[in-house]
Amino acid sequence: MKSTLKLTLLASVVAVTTAAQAEVNIVSWGGAYTASQQKAYADTYKNPKSINFVNYNGGLGEVRTQVESGNVTWDIVDVLPDQARTGCDEGLFEELDRSMFKPAPDGTPMDDDIMVQVPNDCVVPQIFWSYVPFYEAGTFKGEQPTTIADFFNVKKFPGKRGIHTWPNALIEMALAADGVAIKDIYKVMSTDEGIDRAFRVLDKIKDHSVFWSSGAKPLELVKSGETSMAIAYNGRIGAAVLSEGEKFVTVWDGQVLEEEWLVLMQGAPNRKEAIDFLIHASTTQSQAEQAKYINYGPMRTSAFEIIKAGEPWFHNGKEIMEHMPNRPEVMKRSIVANPEWWADYGDSVTERYTAWMGQ
Repeated sequence: MKSTLKLTLLASVVAVTTAAQAEVNIVSWGGAYTASQQKAYADTYKNPKSINFVNYNGGLGEVRTQVESGNVTWDIVDVLPDQARTGCDEGLFEELDRSMFKPAPDGTPMDDDIMVQVPNDCVVPQIFWSYVPFYEAGTFKGEQPTTIADFFNVKKFPGKRGIHTWPNALIEMALAADGVAIKDIYKVMSTDEGIDRAFRVLDKIKDHSVFWSSGAKPLELVKSGETSMAIAYNGRIGAAVLSEGEKFVTVWDGQVLEEEWLVLMQGAPNRKEAIDFLIHASTTQSQAEQAKYINYGPMRTSAFEIIKAGEPWFHNGKEIMEHMPNRPEVMKRSIVANPEWWADYGDSVTERYTAWMGQ
């Protein structure tokens, strides 16, 4: 009897341990974004219960600690573009065989179906999000803001401006507002004269600026009337409009698009299942599915065909395409962020911007 009980308990322990080992830990940013990943990718996966989302605050610190110690507990990490590049270069993320990923419905290989050049073999496409100006309908009488130059024109469109406490996107927007062609933004930014030019544009709103560091803050600033316009994450604006009925108006001209990637940890404890999930999450259908729950744009071009054909696509019956930051209609006047430039020049520009805020 005791022997049988011991065997039963041992079997239970083994079963629990095996189940725990089979659980794929995906590290992401939390909130509505992770909720959209859960619904679009995990809930549609063949084994939903094997997927576990963990929240983090970004960066490569914990990733390095796990890999260097040999005690890796994460499998997949949602990373920003600079981290995707640095982490792959350092061997923190595994390079993946590109042939195993699913082509678009017309047969286009995945990497050729992505709207930006794939930086390395570590990355799996996730979404585009953007920094973008917005205001509340009814704020201005007569002519309405429609361009990035309007954001920096406080004479034509009075009121304070909500801007973030780091320079990314603001430098690009300032130059676009000053007439620099979209294709030449980073070429101009690579000169001292170009950076001086951007700060001269920023000076136009310096005395009218309210600085924010939390993603929810710009919406509060505009809603309360403390600022007449603000820069915000497009997903925050879209969620307020689509889910809460807010009357916010987005000015897509001169927005700055940022990439988001999924990567596989080097030494991932559940490598096989994690790779299977990455294949599922990166399909055209899965990329389109995420847009049912958040207005970040799919990286795969083919996903837009599914979304357009299925409109209204958002889960509550509202149309989503007009809220997609990388839809074809707005790409001509959109700036795709260059993470390599920020890796090379970001520290000095950030130092100058921090000093500028304090002046």
